[in-house]
Amino acid sequence: MKLNSRMLMRIVAVVVLVAVFGWQWWSKQHRQPAAAAPATSAVASTATPTAPVKPAPPATLRMGSLTLTACELKRPHSAATVAAFCAKFPVPENRADPKSRRIDLKLAILKSSSAVPAKDLVVYLAGGPGQSAIQTYPELAPGFAPLRKHHDVLLLDQRGTGDSHPLECPALEKLAKEQQDTEPGIEQRVQWLAQCAQEVGKASDPRYYATTDAVADLEAVRQALGAPELDLIGVSYGTRMAQHYATAHPDAVRSIVLDGVVPNPLVLGETFATDLQRSLKLQAAACDATPACKQAFGDWYATVHQLYAKLKAAPAPQVTFADPHTYKPVTRTLTADALAGVVRLFSYSGVTQALLPLAVTEAAHGNYAPLMGQSQLITGDLSASIEGGMQMSVICSEDASLLTPRPQDEGLLLGQALIKAFIAECKVWPHNPMPKDFHAPFKSSIPTLLISGERDPVTPPAYADAVLKGLTDGRALTVKGLGHAEAINAGCMPRLVDDFIDTLQPKQLDAQCLDKLGPIPAFVNFNGAAP
Repeated sequence: MKLNSRMLMRIVAVVVLVAVFGWQWWSKQHRQPAAAAPATSAVASTATPTAPVKPAPPATLRMGSLTLTACELKRPHSAATVAAFCAKFPVPENRADPKSRRIDLKLAILKSSSAVPAKDLVVYLAGGPGQSAIQTYPELAPGFAPLRKHHDVLLLDQRGTGDSHPLECPALEKLAKEQQDTEPGIEQRVQWLAQCAQEVGKASDPRYYATTDAVADLEAVRQALGAPELDLIGVSYGTRMAQHYATAHPDAVRSIVLDGVVPNPLVLGETFATDLQRSLKLQAAACDATPACKQAFGDWYATVHQLYAKLKAAPAPQVTFADPHTYKPVTRTLTADALAGVVRLFSYSGVTQALLPLAVTEAAHGNYAPLMGQSQLITGDLSASIEGGMQMSVICSEDASLLTPRPQDEGLLLGQALIKAFIAECKVWPHNPMPKDFHAPFKSSIPTLLISGERDPVTPPAYADAVLKGLTDGRALTVKGLGHAEAINAGCMPRLVDDFIDTLQPKQLDAQCLDKLGPIPAFVNFNGAAP
């Protein structure tokens, strides 16, 4: 659940820097040797031209009724790639109408390093809502490395994301970029969203891009692959997707891993303000308990609220700083709402949490550039990874009808802004009614492992505990000091996930290795954590 900064309050995501190595699948080319000139010739011998050699055709993989072709998955801001096999999979946009348009879903299979992989198939379900599984997988690849020693992995871009018929608004995105120096209000965003709906409607019907539609797509893909049992790994919004798929097709699911758990009864957006305050208090308490941090920043929890009040009264002067992506100077204005959004995004990751006290304190002293530079970096990455149209289809269908303004949030950093925005935006975005019993608690006997970050600002560990109550064979693990949906890559967690999927015994896992993990110490200056 990521915050959509371009037009829709992008919600779901995590900035983790990892390295992956590609492997070559092209066959080696062999040229025929050149023919020698006759020995009796008075002219110097020359090589006889050879016919051009055609490159070997791409390798293919046959699974069930599908034929996939060798491909490489690119990682943003990196030349590294991940080798895979890719295919397009056509499905009806509206499954209730046989005459509805067909849309192509993109899927990828990552082959195991084992010559004889396990028969069950690991499936990564991406977050957001609106993220592409194929595009975001390279960031999580280290967490899947132990699994790939004996499991194939399926990546399926959910309809409306990535290369699966995305709900894009190119004309509107161009307009938003032209006006990115100003922060639009709710009325402006609603107007833009209405224009986007008209643009999207020329090639898509946004009513059919929600979770229930995606569940049917995944089952159709599973059947086409030969109906293997699935090991579901859901991250953030992907945990909602996993629970709904397991409810609809329990016999198809062998195990479930949920990172950044979204309980089915949760209404997306309803608790964003209170969950952020909880995370900020934990971060502030850690600073208070660390002499160097306490000495450098004092009560920075109070500082961030004082800065928010100051900006609420009058936005900061325009600030020019280097764009972290292009290194070109850009000029922006920091408003109270922008500050709240930046603080929330910083809280998603343990890495950026470590920078938050320093960035907030510098801004409170009039140096806004560090905070705004980091904001540009984070929101830019999120803008590239979230498909806003699909996000709106999910939220408007599944959550917006249950949202109401919460006066108790008015004094909090996020206040009621996000709730009011969702309510207003969903009035102009086409969507179907919420499916019956959609928010019923998840109940299952499928072996399930729930993992959380202690300081998660959007899906705190209590949410995993709520889901655990409906499981007969589940276990919840929390990693100290981490933020949202990053535990799967932390320390020994990849090994624990591998052990769990191998043994299907969550309660027997020896998770003591997690006790060695903890938060990244807060930076007390721009050189690091040490004074």
